Amino acid sequence: MDRSALLSTNTAHSLYETVKDLPIVDYHNHLSLADLRANTRFTDLYELWIKPDPYKHRAMRMCGVEEERITGSASDFEKFEAWCGVYPRLIGSPLYIWTQMELQSVLGITELPCKENAKAIYDAANLYLREHTLTPERIFEQFKVEFACPCVSAADELSVFQTTSHVAPSLRGDDVALPSLDGIKKLETLTHPIASLDDYKDALSVRLDALQKVGCKFSDHALDNGFVYLADDGKNDARFAAVRRGEKLSDADARALCSYLLTFLCGEYAKRNMTVQLHIGAQRFTSTRLRTLAGAAGGFAAIGNSVCIASLTQMLDTLEKAAYGLPRMILFTLNPADNAMLSVLSGSFTKDGVAGLITQGPAWWWCDHQSGMNEMLENAATFGLLTNFVGMTTDSRSFLSFVRHDYFRRALCDWIGKKYEQNALCCPMADLEALLQRMCYQNAKDIISEGV
Repeated sequence: MDRSALLSTNTAHSLYETVKDLPIVDYHNHLSLADLRANTRFTDLYELWIKPDPYKHRAMRMCGVEEERITGSASDFEKFEAWCGVYPRLIGSPLYIWTQMELQSVLGITELPCKENAKAIYDAANLYLREHTLTPERIFEQFKVEFACPCVSAADELSVFQTTSHVAPSLRGDDVALPSLDGIKKLETLTHPIASLDDYKDALSVRLDALQKVGCKFSDHALDNGFVYLADDGKNDARFAAVRRGEKLSDADARALCSYLLTFLCGEYAKRNMTVQLHIGAQRFTSTRLRTLAGAAGGFAAIGNSVCIASLTQMLDTLEKAAYGLPRMILFTLNPADNAMLSVLSGSFTKDGVAGLITQGPAWWWCDHQSGMNEMLENAATFGLLTNFVGMTTDSRSFLSFVRHDYFRRALCDWIGKKYEQNALCCPMADLEALLQRMCYQNAKDIISEGV
């Protein structure tokens, strides 16, 4: 890939030189705990690169590739060949550049994939993997990953995090904010008998303590399309009792119980100085056919409607008035129409002595490309403060997706560089360089260093 990719001005090039080699803090991803635990040695390019990446699967479906050659029964090479076959059709998609960065950065492969060279690339990559030890630890070293936070559930085994100093869990809290009977039983095996809502809350506190002991600094909750926050009406003990009996709650009762438990959890996060990530606006249920074939995370979710700002601010206001106040929050929006709305909230809720209590997160999911990043940055600069931005994160299941930090740094430097050369910033170059250091690394570093 051209070293000048995404960098369109002399200032962008100069700024990029100051951040390109910074360490990576990736505070939200979905890396395999099994691979991290075993420090798996990767020996096959398909297993490493194509299988864990639903972005690629989605593009293949859009090009008409049969599901058998995406997630089905075709051989690993047939699936790899199918990906290479669609690659030339992806010009304009971020996948086109990401693919080049992924192949080149780790494997040293500079050829652009196509159906005709798929076998040659596959063989060359697998030969490299046989002759070199490529493991999660080695990939972290190559990408200068200083700290990574894979998502875990409250009931996950945490021993992997006791043996490494640069990987810590990020709690994915959706399943405990809307509990199921199976989830309650799993939690019981790790804590104590759960007969009531108070017992359940005590069990969650026990697990949060266990997570904190292995370095957990972040939690994550999805406020999906249609999110509604409901104030406590005093009936949540009865709702939990119904779940404990194995009964299915109505949509209204499920929302009420979820709102109550989300409020409780955020109070616990604030108590423990954990940062909460709210991922807002995904429409996760689209094609029943694809969900059946490829699973819930198969790459076919969509962008939902604009978030209900009344519900979101009611929740934040409720938390602010609670005993421990608001936890630090990073707000991710999947709907670009919500960029300004969420950026403005950075000045609507504050806490004495805390910079960036509420910040907008990086462009997320369908928006984590140059145009989406530019739009997010414009809003964060106009309605919030760039100096409080917590940095890029991959949100990926693929170990090679750490290239997205470099992609972000290039896009950021290009955006800043253009503004500087248009005399739109009116600031010293040294201040710009310091700002970029904060945005690309230091702010996230400061969060994970708090209390250490």
